[in-house]
Amino acid sequence: MDASSTTRLLRSGIAALLSCLTLSAVLLPPAFAETPSVSARQRSEKKVFTDSEITDGFMKTAFGAEYHLAGRIDRIRKYHIPVRIFVDGPARTDRQKQIGKVVSDIATKVQHLDIAMTRKREDANTIVTLVRDRDLQKTITSFYGAERAKEIHNELDPQCLSGFRKNENYEIQKSDVILTIDNGDFVFLDCAYEEMLQSLGPINDTDTVPWTMFNDQVSMGFFDIYDQYILNILYDPRIKAGMTVDDVRAVLPAILPDVRTWIAKVNNLPK
Repeated sequence: MDASSTTRLLRSGIAALLSCLTLSAVLLPPAFAETPSVSARQRSEKKVFTDSEITDGFMKTAFGAEYHLAGRIDRIRKYHIPVRIFVDGPARTDRQKQIGKVVSDIATKVQHLDIAMTRKREDANTIVTLVRDRDLQKTITSFYGAERAKEIHNELDPQCLSGFRKNENYEIQKSDVILTIDNGDFVFLDCAYEEMLQSLGPINDTDTVPWTMFNDQVSMGFFDIYDQYILNILYDPRIKAGMTVDDVRAVLPAILPDVRTWIAKVNNLPK
């Protein structure tokens, strides 16, 4: 591959072999089966944010990388082409349907993002690989090689992984997501949303923003309001791949009102 790559390991994500590697991990609570349901979390989520709270989270997740080997990480990274997703792995119809619902939800809530499923692998630029938990390490090895897989195993205990490769203009060209299928519905959905969204660009985790799923201490299982702000800002046409922090700060005041109007509309929130 001649494109530079950015990757992430999160409960988590790891990115591909070239250029930039981002790693983080989240340990699941011992009694994870007792975690409140997604619907309960949706009812209790914070839905009102100031401009400064939204800006802070966007800057902390869209720029930077927690762990990297090489390459610039101080630029916006995003797709400028339609995102087409193919699911590979065991014939778990239930999990494949859940991925389809996740993708449809993202498509509905991110205004300027063209994202959809495809039945043809050759038409896809995002491959979601479903694996059994017992096969996760073997799959990591097949993706990234024995040495890198050992490093991941020693440093982290990932439940799922994601990453992307970008070109010299910081435009994402291809993404990979690996999800385990046998850790329960909540863990699957939580991983699926987080990894799918991070594979679209906001690759940096932060432990200083309590409302985002890109915080290893936060589990959602759904596409929350705060992260809808992050993705809608990122995919606003005025935000370009390769932009610097200063570039983004210059256009954010014009973007935020439009994003607020959109999020209020798709979530039936008061304006």
